[in-house]
Formats: sequence, structure tokens, C-alpha cells
Amino acid sequence: MTSAFAVLQPGGGEIPGDHYLPASPETVLWGRLPCAADAAVLTIRSGETVTVDTVSHEGILEDHGKDPLGYFTAQGVAPEAVLEDAIAIAAGLSRDPSADGPHVVTGPIRVEGAEAGDLLRISVVDLQPRVPYGVISNRHGKGALVGELPRGDVHVSVFTPVEERDGRLVGLLPAVDGGARTVAFPLAPFLGTLGVAVAGAERPHSVPPGSHGGNIDINLLVEGTSLYLPVQVAGALAYVGDPHFAQGDGEVALTALEASLRATLRFDVIPRTEALAAFGEVTGPMVRTPEYLVPTGLHPDLNEAMRACVRAALTLVEARWGLQEHLAYAYLSAATDFDISQVVDIVCGVHARIRESDFAAIDAARGRTTETGDPAATGSADRPVETGSPVAHEAAGRG
Repeated sequence: MTSAFAVLQPGGGEIPGDHYLPASPETVLWGRLPCAADAAVLTIRSGETVTVDTVSHEGILEDHGKDPLGYFTAQGVAPEAVLEDAIAIAAGLSRDPSADGPHVVTGPIRVEGAEAGDLLRISVVDLQPRVPYGVISNRHGKGALVGELPRGDVHVSVFTPVEERDGRLVGLLPAVDGGARTVAFPLAPFLGTLGVAVAGAERPHSVPPGSHGGNIDINLLVEGTSLYLPVQVAGALAYVGDPHFAQGDGEVALTALEASLRATLRFDVIPRTEALAAFGEVTGPMVRTPEYLVPTGLHPDLNEAMRACVRAALTLVEARWGLQEHLAYAYLSAATDFDISQVVDIVCGVHARIRESDFAAIDAARGRTTETGDPAATGSADRPVETGSPVAHEAAGRG
């Protein structure tokens, strides 16, 4: 990561991707997610990388005055450290707070060759903090303790500076409101929202996640990991947003440490036949880290989300490694952690961490020799991608 104090205004700083997609009123949606009727703001080939600017909703929402410059300077932020694209989005776009979500997403990005039934792999190549601050909010009676917190207020936002300590970036919270003592916690940036467009002409609300991905809030999606999503429309029409500097599993107060990121992502189309051979039927978001395969379960009822995640994990273990159902069930019970992604986004999320090294003998016998363990790992790109290659700066407008 770059220094926490290097403010990344639009077009400034390092842009390592094959393409660059800034955030602007022409290239984002606010409160809703793309559908099949939306025009792409950028078209790429499978295997290419895109450096995407994302903008946090904190500071631009109506209960912050819809004025990021005013809100953040009131917290002691220098005017030049307030993002110009956040100011432009707040000034140039509107949403219906009673009907729309809070999130700003950049996109959609059309990936050539993607068809319904394929998988789209979004690999997180690089994540750079754009500003040295963020916000953690508990507002409007939402969060894990509905009816208990916040007390006597409908809007509690905690401004959170970021600094480097002992070679790592940390967020700072006051031990007592207004006091000099602080609690310092490590940052682990990730994008809370990564998704593909849904079929039809109705844009989904930005808050609840689903089979399209969206606001999944899985904090494992740091640099060096990937998200697999079932493609629902031609071209996939991918989008990203809801940037976080840090989040605990559960996200209990309603938000994570919300703060803007510059993300470099690689997009690969995995044809359906290859996807089925590698993972079986994937019907919702699935994460891959260097250690784990991570199927998910989503449902408004947390118990049902857990059951859905167990079923997805069973399907994956049976299809990928050939275990009989009762053996797969036993393995998951003995060796797999099921974590609560979040409980605050209308639809709750659970994700399972299946350790791939436990199946090394099976993989070796089946000849899985790629670094990620399956023939589909190379994707279907026409050429290899060098993430350090010269950048084609393409900032397409919404059609």
C-alpha cells in the first residue's frame, strides 16, 4: 500500500491496470445496482485488469448534509484531502433515501465473451486507500442491536483517522469521546460490494446481497483473493463499490470503517463447462483465498443463511473432490469454520472456509497443478496479463 497520507484524487497517483475507470456522475450508480438494461461504461476483454476508483457513501449522504467538503472539513480534514469525485457525485446525483440504498458503485463493466451460466472471476490485484480517514456509523436504529442502540439518537457517526504506526496502517478510535487516548486497530482494505448485473430492467436495491453478489461484505476479499459470481446477463456487467478499510465479521454497528479505495481488479470469464468441472454448480458468490475456497449462504433469516451455506459447501466438496455426501458432511463438521459475514444488510450472510490443502492428495491424483488448483485458473483470456504493463487510460461515459 501507499502511504495513508497520499490522497488519490481522480487520475492522480499510480494507475497500474490495463484500463482506468474513474468515479463520476457518469460512471456510477447511487443506491441501486446495474441490471441488464444498463449500458456499460467500459468494455474489456476477459483477462484484462481495470483500476477503478470507488467512493464511500459516508460524507455524501443526506444526513451528513450531502456535502462531503463541509462534512469532512468540519472533522479537521484539509479541503485538498476531500475527494473531488465525492464532491461531484454528491452535487450531481440524487437518490430517494426512502427507497434506495446508500452505496455508490462504479460501473457496469462489460466483459466480452461472458454469457449467462458462465462464472466471472474478479481477482483483487491491488487496493490503495484514497484518503487517510473514514467513518463508522450506527444510524436510524439499524445494526445488530435494533431497539437498543443507538441510545437517544438516530444517527451516530464516528469519524476515524488513519495513520501509519510501526510499519502498518491503523484506524484510530478515541478511548473516550473527545479524549486523547486512542484505540488503534489494523486495516485490511476490501470492497464490500462486487457484483454482476441481474436480468431484466429493474435495478436491485444496493443493500441486500444475492446470487448476483452485490453488498456481500466478506472481509476475506483482500489483495490476492478472488470472487466467483454466476453470470446472469451477456457481458456480465460487473460493478464494484462500498469500499472498506476494515470490518469485523458481523459488521454489528451497521457499517465497517467506510473509506474510499482505488482498486485494481482482473476480470476472467470461466466458461460454464470449465466451471462445472472445477466447482460443480455455483449459484451464488464464492470466494477464493490462497488457503480457502469459500462458498456462501444468504437469507434474511441467519439460521437459513447458515443452512444455505452448508448446502453450498456440500455441493462444492462433493463436486470438486468426489466425496460422498455423508463424508463431505462429516468433513465440514470437523474441519471447516462457518463465519457470519454480516447481519445488518436485510439479507444475512454466512461463509465457509474450506481449506484446500486438506485435499492435496486428491488434487495431485487428478493432476491439478496450477497455482490455484484447477484448470480454469488461467481463465479464457486471449493473452496473459501483466499487471505492470502500460496503462490504457480509458474513462468511458455512461451511454
